[in-house]
Amino acid sequence: MINYSTCFDQELVLLLKDDDDAAFKEIYLRYDKLLLIYAYKKLRNREEAKDLVQDVFTWLWNSRKDFSLNTTLSGYLYKSVLNRIFDVVKHKGIIRKYVDSGKHYVEISNEDTDYLIREKDITLLIEKEILTMPPKMREIYTLKRKYFLSTKEIATELSLSEHTVSTQMKRALKHLKVKLGIIVLFVTVGF
Repeated sequence: MINYSTCFDQELVLLLKDDDDAAFKEIYLRYDKLLLIYAYKKLRNREEAKDLVQDVFTWLWNSRKDFSLNTTLSGYLYKSVLNRIFDVVKHKGIIRKYVDSGKHYVEISNEDTDYLIREKDITLLIEKEILTMPPKMREIYTLKRKYFLSTKEIATELSLSEHTVSTQMKRALKHLKVKLGIIVLFVTVGF
């Protein structure tokens, strides 16, 4: 008898491809609530977030035979949710365009535009600084922040101790804080 709660994500994916309902249930239990919170933060609509996450899991089950994973399962699921969020937002924009009686653009206030530009600038600065990190530190930071892996999952994937992963993560955050502290302040204040 398999104890699914102790299986790694990669093992669950292999079991899922073999039509294992219990493996799918474990994947669902691990990620459903986290993906729902993620989708809700982006959409600010609980029902849309639930529907969207449900669609991702429905798709996962329906395409389990052909499913291939080139990244981590968590990263794949978050990216799938994000892509569906983009689809929802894009669809809303199209509907709004025609509802606004002939206006063929989405109105964005100067304040919103300024915020979006600053957010993009900050994101570019952070990405640039991440690229200057030593390779292992950068890899750990990316797995943690971009793909939402736990310290334990990163340690297993990279064959490192959890302590090493934690130390590298602390150093990465300190690196960003030192390099970007003043810059981010200037960008957010508007200098």
